Amino acid sequence: MAKKFIRWLPICLLAVALPILAQAADSDSTVSKQVGTASAHAGMALGAADLKTVHAHLHHVINCLVGPSGKEFDAQEADPCKGQGQGAIVDAKGDAASESRLHAALTEAEHGLKSTTLDGAHADAQQVLTTLQAK
Repeated sequence: MAKKFIRWLPICLLAVALPILAQAADSDSTVSKQVGTASAHAGMALGAADLKTVHAHLHHVINCLVGPSGKEFDAQEADPCKGQGQGAIVDAKGDAASESRLHAALTEAEHGLKSTTLDGAHADAQQVLTTLQAK
């Protein structure tokens, strides 16, 4: 009986571990998609010719980071990450380094929304982009 158990133990462990590993990989993929979309919008904010457009793209970044349940989510603005997850910060729960980086990008994007000059907003958009692209 013990020999049979030992023989089947690796298979049982693998059967239990595979779904857990697949879920972790899926979560990483979900966060990566949302961060990629947020980065694209930070880049669009950086390249925008007027303050209104910079602010719109920074709202999109924030919406991607916090998700539709986040208190900072602005339903009046587009949600370019719709269907990609629950928000990059929410989906990164448990990964302290990613959460910290994403919260920093959120703070930078919020700062950019308060900017009253195009140059200031562009500088904040650049910082958001740099933070999101850091690993």
